[in-house]
Amino acid sequence: MNIHEYQAKGLLRSYGVPVSDGRIVFRAEEAKTAAGELDGPLWVVKAQIHAGGRGKGHFKEASAGEKGGVRLAKSVSEAEEMTKQMLGRTLVTHQTGPAGKQVNRIYIEDGSDISRELYLALLVDRVTSRISFVVSTEGGMDIEEVAESTPEKILSFSVDPAAGIQGFHGRRVAFALGLEGKQVKQCVDLVNKLYKLFVERDAEMVEINPLIVTTDGDMKCLDAKMGFDSNSLYRQADILALRDET
Repeated sequence: MNIHEYQAKGLLRSYGVPVSDGRIVFRAEEAKTAAGELDGPLWVVKAQIHAGGRGKGHFKEASAGEKGGVRLAKSVSEAEEMTKQMLGRTLVTHQTGPAGKQVNRIYIEDGSDISRELYLALLVDRVTSRISFVVSTEGGMDIEEVAESTPEKILSFSVDPAAGIQGFHGRRVAFALGLEGKQVKQCVDLVNKLYKLFVERDAEMVEINPLIVTTDGDMKCLDAKMGFDSNSLYRQADILALRDET
């Protein structure tokens, strides 16, 4: 079972993982209030569908404008207008196929000053049944594309379930991503929290793409995708409830 970005970020936030402040909008008339509750001066307006490639996608309807499903607004009124353009329209990405998917909710969040874009994911290794980390300096790109064109830029390793997550795992990730100074400590903390979330929530996949370093030198999860083991959802009443929102 997959959940939307705003739901994934809610889970990340509950585990103390750094994410931007944001508001979910289901009706166009909610957009102005939602955007007004955020600091600005830049707002990111994101279509919420179960598919990747939203930013590079396009809408079938001309009334939605020529931009994709992730747009930058420089004012509350602009964020409101973008929300009105996208809600109820059909977004086509490389993952939806030509039919596209209807946008029934919009996530508006504070913009971020980005210095670097990185990639970090946790997956279940089907061969060993262990949790594996996949790390790359090529954030903001499809990991499949990176694997095909520059496989040397991807690091993958698994965690021994008997020993569990250790500090050296986080430092290994930090080293692979070329992090330094306070970012190393932040990375170790992030890796520990993501692993805890993964195990406690019966996740199958947690993908942070991109994981960014801000111009202030801090780490933040700018986008998030999560998938969960449907066979284990009876243990996860709150996760199961998210399915009803999708």
